[in-house]
Amino acid sequence: MLTLFHHPMIAGCRFIRLILGEYGEEVSLIEERPWQRRKEFLQLNPAGALPVLLADGDVPVPGTNVIAEYLDETRGVLRRDKRLFADDPFERVEIRRLVDWYLVKFDSEVTRHMVRERIFKPIMPTAAGGGSPDAGALRAARGNIRGHMKYTNFLTGTRNWLAGPRLTYADLAAGAAISILDYLGEIDWQASPAAREWYARLKSRPSFRPLLAERVTGLPPASHYADPDF
Repeated sequence: MLTLFHHPMIAGCRFIRLILGEYGEEVSLIEERPWQRRKEFLQLNPAGALPVLLADGDVPVPGTNVIAEYLDETRGVLRRDKRLFADDPFERVEIRRLVDWYLVKFDSEVTRHMVRERIFKPIMPTAAGGGSPDAGALRAARGNIRGHMKYTNFLTGTRNWLAGPRLTYADLAAGAAISILDYLGEIDWQASPAAREWYARLKSRPSFRPLLAERVTGLPPASHYADPDF
């Protein structure tokens, strides 16, 4: 069985879990608090970043993009029409572009700051950067949500799925990032009706169920979070 070192509120970790779920792979989850920088974890990934997959033979595969490529090469290529990547190189470019958009740009402008201020800092020790949320960081992140959701609404209003006619890594990357904000009640879905319809389809998939069932201690989700028909 595969083993994934992860944190449930890091978008890249959610992305990998969704891939594994779509491919029907059983995985043992080990929750890691990256600020603790455990010696045993650093031996797996000296960069100290999540996620890290212990692949076949317990070989560590570190980093979101590296794991995604590994899973495509070892699982995806066997799935034919259910592969989450495309065979055409230009279609692959669009999928990679959108994965980068949601797991790098969206994360650096929105998700990472919301998670750090609202979820991590209250439980981090002061020496590791814990403390009260930074109101300025939250305000800036919230200001950036509108632009990203407007773009997501445009994509989902013009395509069946984000990168084209079928489900791909692009949808799972976007869903991973957006689901965290949805948990926190930070998205105005009334302003993004096409994105809302796409997200409802996405979170109705069996791969999403484990994510929707998880809870952050002391921070319950928005009331509609686990409802596919929100």
